[in-house]
Amino acid sequence: MASNLSFILNKPNSVTFAERPVPTLTSPHDVLVAINYTGICGSDVHYWVHGAIGHFVVKDPMVLGHESAGTVVSVGSGVTTLKAGDRVALEPGYPCRRCEACLGGTYNLCPDMVFAATPPYDGTLTGFWRAPADFCYKLPPNVSLQEGALIEPLAVGVHIVKQARVKPGQSVVVMGAGPVGLLCAAVARAFGATKVVSVDIVPEKLEFAKGYAATHTYLSQRVSAEENAKALIAAADLGAGADAVIDASGAEPSIQAALHVVRTGGTYVQGGMGKADITFPIMALCLKEVTARGSFRYGSGDYKLAIELVAAGRVDVKKLVDGVVAFKDAEEAFKKVKEGKVIKILIAGPNEKVEGALDTTVDEKAAAAAPAVGSTGCC
Repeated sequence: MASNLSFILNKPNSVTFAERPVPTLTSPHDVLVAINYTGICGSDVHYWVHGAIGHFVVKDPMVLGHESAGTVVSVGSGVTTLKAGDRVALEPGYPCRRCEACLGGTYNLCPDMVFAATPPYDGTLTGFWRAPADFCYKLPPNVSLQEGALIEPLAVGVHIVKQARVKPGQSVVVMGAGPVGLLCAAVARAFGATKVVSVDIVPEKLEFAKGYAATHTYLSQRVSAEENAKALIAAADLGAGADAVIDASGAEPSIQAALHVVRTGGTYVQGGMGKADITFPIMALCLKEVTARGSFRYGSGDYKLAIELVAAGRVDVKKLVDGVVAFKDAEEAFKKVKEGKVIKILIAGPNEKVEGALDTTVDEKAAAAAPAVGSTGCC
């Protein structure tokens, strides 16, 4: 019998496994999906450790997870685009479709968004998941279900790079070489940027970034923002500065340096989430007439483009995966992410068979690019 075993956060640092009822299709436009693989986001770990992110507080037991891919089991009577057996990547946030933001094409800003594993809504670390058919994206034959689980963080990167308006031939600096920072660098290259600089404070992260998508790397120093910016510009031969700078770290020193790295008339995008308030170099922003944009999750077309980039071989998400664990080992996987021992680890659904166990050694690549918990702009 198929299991709907779920990985449930009860309170900070307290998780349990429990069988939940298999969801029923309540709308003719919904589908039921058997979850095959789920990745772990920094926000998942943040909820696990702290029980809250900003004003989103876990008050009742909540199923974790939102980076998932699965197989369609059944479809509602109004669904014409999918059928049982189709492999899909799941977009885990469902807007109201009626508000000004939704009707204006920015549904990611919907005030009534229902987002998986964001209180009070359950997530996708479960056996079966009900979703609107139009938020399930059919995977091409050459894109695996494991790659499908990484479409969610890749869509975050796609949205950030879109916000940066990256064009062919431009230079792009990405502050932070965690998973989203790495994916931003890869998407920028796919968009035609000829110089992509990855910046971090961990040398091993930069070593991985150089072999992944960056053309240049810079090890941030413990000096002033202006000094770091000057050294970065010189090291990457950026001339008057970068055409676009993306912060994927959320770290105050990175944000401060970024405004000194971007060229006059350039673009700055805040993708990483850190402290609610920081000291910000407003003079640099004004004097250079920098265009500054925020970035939150993903919007119309981002998932579709993310899948196309993977299918076409323009972005390789497989390189970020350090292993797959059985569902029963989900908590161990969370521990490894928290400890910085992996870049991305996938948890197989409770109905998915996994051969072998998770290697307990620290992979050099994994430790190099481990994320700062809660620093990405997806949730």
